Amino acid sequence: MAMRVVGALRDDIVTMVLKPGDVISESDIAGRYGVSRQPVREAFIRLAQQGLLLIRPKRATVVKKISPEGVRQSRFIRESIEVEIIRRVAAHPGPDAASVLKELIAEQETASAAEDSRRFHTLDELFHRTLARLAGVEYAWQLIDDHKMQLDRVRYLTLGVSSSQVAIGEHKIIAAAVAAGDVAGAEAAMRAHLARAELLLSQTIADFPDYFE
Repeated sequence: MAMRVVGALRDDIVTMVLKPGDVISESDIAGRYGVSRQPVREAFIRLAQQGLLLIRPKRATVVKKISPEGVRQSRFIRESIEVEIIRRVAAHPGPDAASVLKELIAEQETASAAEDSRRFHTLDELFHRTLARLAGVEYAWQLIDDHKMQLDRVRYLTLGVSSSQVAIGEHKIIAAAVAAGDVAGAEAAMRAHLARAELLLSQTIADFPDYFE
């Protein structure tokens, strides 16, 4: 139950249902999700450890503001792992890799055209998780997922149609390199794709200064 609350709360924080600086309480969250306060208390502790909540004894719990340094560290961890993932996939793509990635990109285009940011975010995540699966190291994606919350918050703030179209274009370049077995090209495409996080960070700090530490 606590892990389900962690997932739901994390999703609400990442998608800005709960915004940086918002005050929350165990009783309010328990009522929102229809659970007792114990799993909520456990979820608060877990999310505080992940840098999303600030628990203040005898005072209100607050959704932490976004840490620019945390975003940069998230990107470093993600790039370090995903570059190795894409090298493995491109070196040995397997018979279904190209078609699987092409299908995912088509679904992303549908979500982008419908201006469905939440759906696009989910499909974007699935694209990268699928690469880890194709590389035979899906557990590595879990390691990334555990450390990229700050980066996800920034990404979600910038997920408009134009941003999603840029991401789709980059996914197509990655998928094409995989299909061609071009290891160097796939690595370069992945590095360029993930490097855009620095631009997104600068953009969101300018657009939403009150959301950042």
